[in-house]
Amino acid sequence: MEHTTIHTTRTVMATAALLALAMLLASCYEPSPLYGTWADNSGNSITFIADGTFVAKVANSTGTTVNYEGNFSVIDNVLIFSYKQVATDGNGTSSTFTMNTEWDIRGSMLYLSWTAGGETTKLSLYHTAR
Repeated sequence: MEHTTIHTTRTVMATAALLALAMLLASCYEPSPLYGTWADNSGNSITFIADGTFVAKVANSTGTTVNYEGNFSVIDNVLIFSYKQVATDGNGTSSTFTMNTEWDIRGSMLYLSWTAGGETTKLSLYHTAR
């Protein structure tokens, strides 16, 4: 009988310790403020996904919307995009590009510059979805 009580007490203590550790780890997690979809009224949008991927639509100087997809990472206030330009007709060649840009969030607005194909577009995007 005494052996069962000791075993039960150890099990309860181990479970409590694991629960406390899980709560501690969960309270330390802070999601990136970038996660979610950002868009403007010109058709530009970027969706940042928690797994480090993104999809974007950015209008170029001719007004044509270009689709991008790839990975992103953040170092301080620098966004690093590694992406492929997605051909809208399905016949384009696939090349991987890397772009670094500073970013800033003020309120629910994201400010960054998108540089692709020798063009830089300054984007002011509002947060539309998490």
